[in-house]
Amino acid sequence: MEFSPRRARLNPEVDSSLDEMLEWLIPHNVALYAIPPMVDLSITELQALALERLKVLRILEQATNKNMSLMSEEDRETVLNEMTHGGLKHYVRLCQGNHSNEQDISARRKDYLSHFILRFAYCSTEELRRWFITREMELFRLKFAGLSQQDVQDFVQGYEMKYTPLNSEQKADIQDDLYDSTFQSTEELESMDFYKVHFTEVLDLVSSRRCYVKEGFAYVSAGDFVSIIANKHQQLLEDGLQAHLRLLPEVENDERFTMILKELHTSYTGKDYRVAKSGQVPIESLDQLSKKSYPLCMRYCHDTLRSTHHLRHVGRLQYGLYLKAIGVTMEDSLRFWREEFTRGKVTLEKFEKEHAYNIRHNYGKEGSRINYAAHNCMKIITTSVGPQEVHGCPFKLWDSSVLKTQLSSFGLSAAHVEEVDSFASRGHYQIACGKYFEISHNTKLDEGIVHPNQYFELSQIKMGARAPKVKSSQGSHGVTKFESQDSIPLVHGMDETAKLDEEDDNELWELMQTNDAEIKEKKSEQKSPLLAAGTKKNAHPGVKTLDYWEGEDDFDASQVNMEV
Repeated sequence: MEFSPRRARLNPEVDSSLDEMLEWLIPHNVALYAIPPMVDLSITELQALALERLKVLRILEQATNKNMSLMSEEDRETVLNEMTHGGLKHYVRLCQGNHSNEQDISARRKDYLSHFILRFAYCSTEELRRWFITREMELFRLKFAGLSQQDVQDFVQGYEMKYTPLNSEQKADIQDDLYDSTFQSTEELESMDFYKVHFTEVLDLVSSRRCYVKEGFAYVSAGDFVSIIANKHQQLLEDGLQAHLRLLPEVENDERFTMILKELHTSYTGKDYRVAKSGQVPIESLDQLSKKSYPLCMRYCHDTLRSTHHLRHVGRLQYGLYLKAIGVTMEDSLRFWREEFTRGKVTLEKFEKEHAYNIRHNYGKEGSRINYAAHNCMKIITTSVGPQEVHGCPFKLWDSSVLKTQLSSFGLSAAHVEEVDSFASRGHYQIACGKYFEISHNTKLDEGIVHPNQYFELSQIKMGARAPKVKSSQGSHGVTKFESQDSIPLVHGMDETAKLDEEDDNELWELMQTNDAEIKEKKSEQKSPLLAAGTKKNAHPGVKTLDYWEGEDDFDASQVNMEV
């Protein structure tokens, strides 16, 4: 493709502001990312920009996995709504045509900078590069699909491309052929722009017979102009990732930056699950809930604990934080683990000495007093699993035959078992989990499963034990909030709660009043950086598989993902 991607760099001696430089680099809401920006960013801003864009790319990945078409108006609207609810309105703005007001300039800045930040995070391996290019091309097509005919012309001029629309005489000469290839009326053809390009530039349109070809040239409408530049845009991305790979050793001298890059792909970008705000769950109801509202990973942990009265270190951590986030109090958690472990080989004295401290640690009541977040799907999927360990994602770890047997034992039909297994066998573990949810709850999910506690909340909402989630315009960053609207008394006594059965699930929840101290604590946590400078973390937290937590320092440094 013949165009000038603005390769001349700005003279650093020229006194130009950041906004002027970025406006020169980004003349349009659809960016080609030809030149890296030369700006200074704080670690905090760099991190925030990277995570925002990662949320966008994951939304697009979920849409693609659901076979949604980004060129379909209905599917586009669904994706843009999801982005809006995720607090990503500046990306939505870039997908709704080309403008040059103050809001668009600000959105372009975030878009441009975040793209180059993620290049460093996704340039190191072929698998990461392939994922990043695929998602970025989806974002490019999503933005381009929102352009008007005039916006396309502005794009061509802004990037100094050597393409001009056919004039009226040229269109008149091939009007019948254009009509046959586009099925548009004569009046519609007159108002449409067409571009003449060599057929090799739009092989996808030629193969699908979506353009008129004559003497080696294809005549492409403005609506299909994205196909003209898609291949070259992809080439720019591939070349850019290789260039960033060569620069990677230099930026890895900064330990803080290195830690951010290494963990970015597995970072969680959804709702934070630390402690339940909408109710308490008595431990006597866990067996019942595990069969109805637990994802497969947590059900396996629970069933193993009940049958063997023991879990190894990472399994205890994974399941313990999950219980905290669904609403099990620290006192009940201590009682639950104490009863289970003392039924096995652990004495009461040993439990109090080696385990009770760490359960209180989970709740932020010991040691560094950090209120740890429950593990998200990506962390569970990527955590290493050793012999005799039951944590991790069953959809990834279990053989197909084991998974099918287990799903059948849960009552799924043979057809449904095959459907879930087909996603798991292709590496779509979270989609397999979502499909398992849909089948077991006889419903259709409007969102992908990204967290075990999200699975639990959606299940409780489906069964009427919690109020439907309310999308709040007042929430921080537009994050979807789950709120309970009914005040239901909770039974706390052992004798009473032991009598709960399947018909009493609606009585498991009550509103919890948030006191001033909790509010101050939450605000204090939000002000903390996502990754403290100089903090060292184990890239593979599941590799170390101690039978017991032996000390506060060991627990803090290498075995806990300190997410905000």
